[in-house]
Amino acid sequence: MPAFNLSRTKVQLKLAVERTKMLQSKKEAIAKKDRRDIANLVERGKLETARIKTEGIIAEDIHIELLEILELYCETLLARFALLDLLGKEPEPSIAEACAAIIHAAPRVELRELHVLREMLISRYGREYAEAATENKGGSVVSTRITSRMAAQTPGEELVDMYISEICKAYDVPFTSPHLKKEEAEVAEVEGETSSTPQPAAVPVIDAKAAAATHSDAQHNVELGNAVAKDGGKSDGEPKKTLASKKATEEVDAAKKKDEEKSANGGGGNAYNDLEARFAALKRK
Repeated sequence: MPAFNLSRTKVQLKLAVERTKMLQSKKEAIAKKDRRDIANLVERGKLETARIKTEGIIAEDIHIELLEILELYCETLLARFALLDLLGKEPEPSIAEACAAIIHAAPRVELRELHVLREMLISRYGREYAEAATENKGGSVVSTRITSRMAAQTPGEELVDMYISEICKAYDVPFTSPHLKKEEAEVAEVEGETSSTPQPAAVPVIDAKAAAATHSDAQHNVELGNAVAKDGGKSDGEPKKTLASKKATEEVDAAKKKDEEKSANGGGGNAYNDLEARFAALKRK
């Protein structure tokens, strides 16, 4: 077992981060090829073989998630590296979860860098702490994020068929399953209940400018009606008589009346005399 050394531990953490990323990329590339193979199996009608192969893909996906979490824990120890140098038989609370997770999960990961890092942490905190983390005593030493992804279990048929369905969609391969039909029926039922729920009535939105313009027009109409009432109920087509127009009308009526009186009193000679007077006036001009 290597003795704990602060500088070597820091270098080992950086190596563990890089190697974890590389292993994730490698596994993702292999999983992509396996998905294509599953689509081909479904297309050829070999559903049982496709389901067995899909179970392996699900297990690999869970393992990739475990690698991502371990990478995160290594990054945490790098960011809080000074806390590893503090005295004590147990890690500080802010790094305790990361230390316990690496000690517990490293044996299940095919990375030598994590194995060496695990030995360094055991050398730092002692065998007693290492046993508690390895066995997860009391079920509270190691985070459930780690233990749930390390549990050995077979995925259910519904999950397997859902995986196959998504893979077939990506490669345009038709796939049907009674488990998927059941899931779709449940989703449709939930959507139907949501649509049948009465929705609150929409409140009409009133434009402030339009409301102000409407109010202004109404006020203008009221004022116009009052003005018409004051003018004696005359419509807009009948012009109002001013004082000058009234006077001119009276003069015209008086002249007409005078001419009528002259005509009644033998107005022929008078008319002749009027013509002579007009000619004389024209000559003077």
